[in-house]
Amino acid sequence: MTKIDIDEVTFISETSLTIRESRRRTTVPKQIVDALNLKDGDRIRWILFHDNRILITKVQGSKK
Repeated sequence: MTKIDIDEVTFISETSLTIRESRRRTTVPKQIVDALNLKDGDRIRWILFHDNRILITKVQGSKK
């Protein structure tokens, strides 16, 4: 498990994944949407590391 410096953490949450045939959906928590100023059509980037950690970031300038 990855060690987390809790002093560096602003928010922790868990969400569910919904899988319907080829579609996969998850909900982005409101606190994350607000903190990153996400808007409809914005893109987010998912990065999976070899140790199964995931980094999710807003893609800058990604508005459709």
